[in-house]
Amino acid sequence: MLKIISIEPKENFMLFVRLSNGKEGLFDVSPYLDKGIFGELKNTGYFKLARISFSGISWPNCQDFSADTIEYEMKPID
Repeated sequence: MLKIISIEPKENFMLFVRLSNGKEGLFDVSPYLDKGIFGELKNTGYFKLARISFSGISWPNCQDFSADTIEYEMKPID
């Protein structure tokens, strides 16, 4: 099962993510900010509350992304 090893919130609603399969890169949350409950993530203070939860990333008010979604959409860092 793919898991998130570490996350680091960055500017412009980006998360630097390390995965259990050795991949790492930037996951851009901004495409989700105008969709339902993800709107709350526009608050940068709240965005920085991202945490590892089970095998994904979540925030206190139940916004979450699975490790699979993150792996599929993240941009590798060269």
